[in-house]
Amino acid sequence: MFEQAFILLVLNAMGCVVEVDETKTPVAMYTTVDSYKTAGPATNTPVPASVGPSQTQPDPQSCENPLQTAPPIGVITVTESAGYLQDNTSTATKTLTPLRDVPQSITVVTQTQIRDQGMMSVADAVRYVPGITAHQGENNRDQVIIRGNNSSADFFVNGVRDDVQYFRDLYNLERIEVLKGPNAMIFGRGGGGGVINRVTKEAGFVPLRELSLQGGSFGNKRVAVDLDQPFGGKFAFRINSMYENSNSFRDFVNLERYGVSPTLTILAGRQTKVSVNYEHFRDRRTTDRGITSFQGKPAAVPFSTFYGNPNDAAVRALVNLGSAAVEHQAGRVTIRNVTHFAGYDRFYSNYVPGTVTADKSQVSISAYNNATQRLNAFNQTDVTFSTSRQTLLFGAEAGRQNTDNLRNTGYFNNTATATLAPFATPTISSPITYRQSATDANNHVNTNIGAVYVQDQISLTRFVRVVAGVRLDRFDLQYRNNRNSENLRRIDHLISPRVGVVIKPVSALSIYTNYSVSFLPSAGDQFASLTTVTQQMKPEKFTNYEAGVKWDVRRSLALTTAVFRLDRANTRSTDPNDPTRIVQTGSQRTNGFEFGAAGSLTRKWQITGGAGYQDAFVTSATAAARAGAQAAQVPRHTFSLWNNYQLRPRLGAGFGILNRADMFAAIDNALQLPGYARADAAVFFSLTEKIRLQANVENLLNRKYYMNADSNTNISPGSPRALRVGLVARF
Repeated sequence: MFEQAFILLVLNAMGCVVEVDETKTPVAMYTTVDSYKTAGPATNTPVPASVGPSQTQPDPQSCENPLQTAPPIGVITVTESAGYLQDNTSTATKTLTPLRDVPQSITVVTQTQIRDQGMMSVADAVRYVPGITAHQGENNRDQVIIRGNNSSADFFVNGVRDDVQYFRDLYNLERIEVLKGPNAMIFGRGGGGGVINRVTKEAGFVPLRELSLQGGSFGNKRVAVDLDQPFGGKFAFRINSMYENSNSFRDFVNLERYGVSPTLTILAGRQTKVSVNYEHFRDRRTTDRGITSFQGKPAAVPFSTFYGNPNDAAVRALVNLGSAAVEHQAGRVTIRNVTHFAGYDRFYSNYVPGTVTADKSQVSISAYNNATQRLNAFNQTDVTFSTSRQTLLFGAEAGRQNTDNLRNTGYFNNTATATLAPFATPTISSPITYRQSATDANNHVNTNIGAVYVQDQISLTRFVRVVAGVRLDRFDLQYRNNRNSENLRRIDHLISPRVGVVIKPVSALSIYTNYSVSFLPSAGDQFASLTTVTQQMKPEKFTNYEAGVKWDVRRSLALTTAVFRLDRANTRSTDPNDPTRIVQTGSQRTNGFEFGAAGSLTRKWQITGGAGYQDAFVTSATAAARAGAQAAQVPRHTFSLWNNYQLRPRLGAGFGILNRADMFAAIDNALQLPGYARADAAVFFSLTEKIRLQANVENLLNRKYYMNADSNTNISPGSPRALRVGLVARF
C-alpha cells in the first residue's frame, strides 16, 4: 500500500530502522519523541502521540511508543539507528536500495552530522568524505574535485541537475549524498568523478516547530526556522527559512544570504503521493581570491591580506527552484514523474592576485566581471516493476537549458589590464573600467537533452545480485556568439553503461565490483565556449573500474572500502607536429583506495570519517600539462574522523581530526600547498528536552594552513580558531 510506504519513508527520515511483517495482526504503529540527547543516536522530528491520559509517557530513547492508525496496515517494528548512519538511498539506483547493496562508493552526510558539526556549506559537508577535495572555486561558487576530476557543475537536488555556479546552503536539507565514480547512467552527462546530490526536507505528517540561532567569531550571525504542519491525514505543509549576515577572518570580506523553502505533500488516495517544492535563495558576498605566492611558496603575508578593491569585488546569486513530483503505485508497478524548473541570475566582479616582482616589492593585480543567466526545465519519468527477486526500471528524461554568458575585462585607469600594488599593502582603489577584450565571452546557448534508460536489479541466487543498466542521451547544443553573430551546433549521442555485481555471503556483508562510463561534451560542463575547433571534438570519456566491501557490523555501524581506477580520455592536447592544431590524445588516470566508517561504536559514542589514497596523474600530455604531472589539488593521503560522545545525560562532546597531505595548487606542479592536520571540537548541552545549546570550535589548536587554491597565485588560507555558539529550540 502506498500509505504504508510513505509512513516507512517518514520513519526512516526520523532516523528509525523499520521492519514490516504484514503477516501479523495489524494493531498499532510505533514512533518516537525527540529527547534532544546531545551525543547519542538522534531522531529528526518530534511526534505528538494521540494517546489518552492512561497511557504511559513515551521513552525518549525508544521508538516503541504506540500510536493508533486508521485503517491499520500492519505491524511496524521501529528501532532507533545511529544519527550518522544512513541505511538506504534511492539516488544511486532511482529505487530505494540499501546502501550496502549498491555496487558503488557512496558517502552520506546526514542531517544529524550537519547539525552536530555546524555545517553551513557544501565545502563543510565534504570535509569528512574520503576521495573528495573542496576547490576554491574563485571563492564565488561551490567546486569540488572528486577522484581527481574537477567540476563546478556536478551538483544535483533531489536527483535533478542544479549546475549553475553558486554557493549552496544547507538549511533545507535532509542529507547530502556523495556518489563517487562516473554516474551518467542515472544522472546523464558529466559526473566523471562523481556527483553531489542534495536531498531536501519534505513536508511530513508530524508537527514540528524549530528555531535555530547562531553567533560567533568574525561577526557570525545566523537564524533558521523549520515549521511542519499536517492538515488532517491528506495534506502537510512545511517551510524552512534562513538568514545569515557574517564577516570573515579575511579583511573586508563578508556575506549576506537568505533562503525560504516551502514544501507541500498531498496523499491523493491510498496509492498516490504528490510533493511540491520551491526554494527562493539569494546570496551576496565579497569575492575573495586569497593570497599570492612567491618563489614557489605561498606568500609570507598575514592571512587576512586582501588583494584588490573590496568595494568592487562582489558576487551575487539569485536562485529560484521549483518542482513537483507525482508517485503512484499500482500493484507491483510504481510510476514516478518529476517536473523541475529553475532560474538562476548570477554576477561576480573580482580582483585576481598575480605574480610578485623579483625584489618582492610589488604584486600584479588584474580584474574582470562575469554574468550568467540560466533557465532550466527538466522532466523525469520512471516506471519500476518489482518482484521478490527483481526490480526493473524504465525511465526517460527531457530537458532544456537556456544560458546567457557575458564577461568583461577590467582596465585600470581605462588603459591597462593589470596594475602593480605594494606587496605589503595590496588593497587598492585604482579607477577601473570594465569592457570586453578580444577573447571575452558574449554568447547565448540553448541545450536540449533527451534520454532513455533501463536498469535491472536482480538476485541471481541468494548470494549474488546484479545491477546493470544503460542510458542513451541525445545532447544538442546550439551556440550563438553575440560578438560576431556566429552560430554553431554540436549534437552528441552518448551511451553510458553501468554494470555491478554484488556477492552477499551474509545479509550484512556485500562484496562488489563495478564498471561505469560517463561523458562530458566538448562545450564543457558550463557551456562557456564553443568554437569551430572544439565543435569537432568528441566528448571526453570517463571510465571507472571499482571493487569494494560494505559491511554493516551491526545495525548501527557500517564500514566500507573501495579500490578503483578512473581513466579520463579524449582530453585536449596540442599536436606535437603542428602547434596550431588541437588533438584529443590527452588522458588522465586516478588510482585510489577509500575507507569509510559511520554509525555508533557504543550507544554513547558515534563516529564518522574515513581515509583515502589517490594517485591522480596525466598519462598522456594535455594542452595544460606534461605526461606524468600530478592532478591539481589531489592529495595522496587524507584522513578524517569525527567523534561524538555523550558524557552525561544532558552533556555531550564532539572532537574531530582532519589530515591532508601535500598537494599541488595547479596542474603545472610549480607550487605545492603543504599538508596539515586540524582539530575541531564541540560541546552540546540540553537545557531541557526541547532546548539544546551547542558550541563548535573550528581549528581548535589555531594551526596555520592553506585550504585550497584556484591557481598558483590564488591561494585560500585556512581560518584561525573560530567559535560558534548555537541555540536550537523546539516548541
